[in-house]
Amino acid sequence: MDYKELLKKLSESHGVSGHERGIYQLLKKEFEEISDEVLEDNFGNLIFKKKGLKGKYKVMLAAHLDEIGLMVKDIDEKGFIKFTPVGGVDQRTLPSQEVIVHGKKELLGVIGSKPPHLLSSEDMEKAIKIDDMYVDVGLPKEEVEKLVSIGDIITVKREFRELLNDNVSGKALDDRAGVVVMAVCLDELRKMYHYHDVYAVATLQEEVGVRGAITSSYNIEPDIAIAIDVTHAKARGVSRDIEIGKGPAIGKGPNIHPAVYKGLVDIAKKYNINYQIEPLPGHSGTDAWAIQVSKKGVPTGLVSIPLKYMHTSVETANMKDIIESGRLLAHYIANLPEELEGHLCY
Repeated sequence: MDYKELLKKLSESHGVSGHERGIYQLLKKEFEEISDEVLEDNFGNLIFKKKGLKGKYKVMLAAHLDEIGLMVKDIDEKGFIKFTPVGGVDQRTLPSQEVIVHGKKELLGVIGSKPPHLLSSEDMEKAIKIDDMYVDVGLPKEEVEKLVSIGDIITVKREFRELLNDNVSGKALDDRAGVVVMAVCLDELRKMYHYHDVYAVATLQEEVGVRGAITSSYNIEPDIAIAIDVTHAKARGVSRDIEIGKGPAIGKGPNIHPAVYKGLVDIAKKYNINYQIEPLPGHSGTDAWAIQVSKKGVPTGLVSIPLKYMHTSVETANMKDIIESGRLLAHYIANLPEELEGHLCY
């Protein structure tokens, strides 16, 4: 499997929270070759099952499929489309973006606002508010209203780019890079013996409340779970110890089960996989937060891909980090003992 090509396809696909279904066929096609079963639950989460030798215990992996985006809230008298954010959109990044309005047919547009020449000196020093932006699709109101409805989704139009030193850039790497990590893991597990069934879940609506993680973990009832997401990496103006290109970040804190954390670190050392430690003193801000407290509680871990420029259309990650994350998870699963009860003691 060409993991970079898979990430490109996923990055350039569109699936804002609550509207992820357009990516399903792509995912099913890519994962059916490396899974024993492809399932869909009542909420819409896609579950890729890899059977173990025994099948007594269940290991869940979770990476969210959705992305942040915009939603149509009004069409003004001149045909300009007003919008509101879905998820944690950074309004500072929106002016002059090319976008796609997903109406009755896809309409290309640009996000416009008042030109800087016409702003007061006071307004020049402030970020433009979303209420002062609009999408221009080049059509009069009557034509726009035939094609676009209130509540339609808008996504940024951005091509995936390969940069130097195995770095890549594009939109929605949060968290489609995590989905690729699951693909690497399942692909690697085809070459290994492992006792336990693996449920790799592409969760929905993480960006608006980790909803897919809540429902899927309740349904699967895993014995161990590991969430896969992205984390902020060191960049100009960002003081962080986590860096892209230096391996996956393994979370440590109250959201993380100590035995799962220790197991991941031990495996990274055993197989010479570069890794970084991410201290998480509170809410991890990931699917792990929901999975940990599902039903009677789930021993949960977190593996994160270092990412620069999160929640923009130029999110930047490193392919080596993505592949190493998948290898780490595969070796961790393959090295789990046949009986897990004693293994998971605090």
